[in-house]
Amino acid sequence: MNALTIYGANGHAKVVGETFLSQFPKGKINFYDDDTTKVSCLEIKVNHDTAHLHTPENSLIIAVGNNQVRKSIVEKLGGRINNIIFIDSLRHTTAHISRSAQLGFGTLIAAKAVVNAEAIIGQHVIINTASIVEHDCKIEDFVHIGPGALLAGNVEVGEGTFVGLGAKVIQGVKIGKWCTIGAGCIVLHDIPDGATVVGIPGKIITK
Repeated sequence: MNALTIYGANGHAKVVGETFLSQFPKGKINFYDDDTTKVSCLEIKVNHDTAHLHTPENSLIIAVGNNQVRKSIVEKLGGRINNIIFIDSLRHTTAHISRSAQLGFGTLIAAKAVVNAEAIIGQHVIINTASIVEHDCKIEDFVHIGPGALLAGNVEVGEGTFVGLGAKVIQGVKIGKWCTIGAGCIVLHDIPDGATVVGIPGKIITK
């Protein structure tokens, strides 16, 4: 791969850009953002014309940490702009990914993250810095696993859920769709859709 278009120009976009450069030091990055106040990212000019989103030689990744916003951008692009080619997945050179793991397109595996045997990762997922997804986990689309989070074996995480910084989920737990797991939380039991969980052990504060 010689070039990557990155949709977004905030902090997460910087991480995505440097992840790309870890694999392709001489690669070309094209930043796009619909916020015209964004001028540069990683000292690279930010473009604001949607024509930059589907240049033939580039793959595209959505570099937006908010799961709902990331999903809405994907839906917008699919509905309005033709010939979008999302990157198969983007992996930092320091990440460990099992040969038997499956990664969906548009997904980021950041520096020092681990994805172990037969884990299944959906589309447009963020496996952030130094997080661990153990064997046989199932991570649905648009999930964000925060830096340093740990999912033990056979954990399931539903679409759009955010697992915060340093959170831990014990083996076999099922977390529903569009949940929020607070930073440092330890999840011991299944979590229903839409819940917010905080504390040690994790307790549901909203449903």
